[in-house]
Amino acid sequence: MTSDYGGVFGAYPFAFRASESRLFKLYVVASGLAVTLIGLLVTIALIVLIGQTAAVQGGSLTLSRAFYVVIGLLVVLPAIAPTLVVARRRRRGTDTSRRHETALAVAGFLFLLSLYLGLVASMPETFVLDGEMVTRPQPTGAFAPVISVLYAIPAVLSWSVPLAGAALVGLAHWLFR
Repeated sequence: MTSDYGGVFGAYPFAFRASESRLFKLYVVASGLAVTLIGLLVTIALIVLIGQTAAVQGGSLTLSRAFYVVIGLLVVLPAIAPTLVVARRRRRGTDTSRRHETALAVAGFLFLLSLYLGLVASMPETFVLDGEMVTRPQPTGAFAPVISVLYAIPAVLSWSVPLAGAALVGLAHWLFR
């Protein structure tokens, strides 16, 4: 298991093979799929933005295009960090435990959940969908209290939800290393 994995793309199969934690192996698969989907969505959004603004010259539009890429990286990095940490530690032969891998997997899953929760928190009270003004649905069911709390977060601060999830990934690594 000491073979080199050759970067980010090779780290996923390497970490999957080298890990002793089944939960972590599940996280490697889930995060790989999530990161692929996020990358695809960011790429499509960037292509649409470029297509809509192709006739306009540089300036702030160039900055907004770069902003899409930066936001994409900020979303992807905490999702791939647990996999990269375990792959690096396993490759170097650094002592790593099943407990550390499990903690990273739990924190990673919570980060992926926080991305969704951040989207819920960012949903405006009213918005236009297919030319119609739509009001967001009222929270119901077992998760109504959680959704109510997320709706109470101002949309401009909705980024704090995934930020807390990313901090949890770092904290899990620091506590269980």
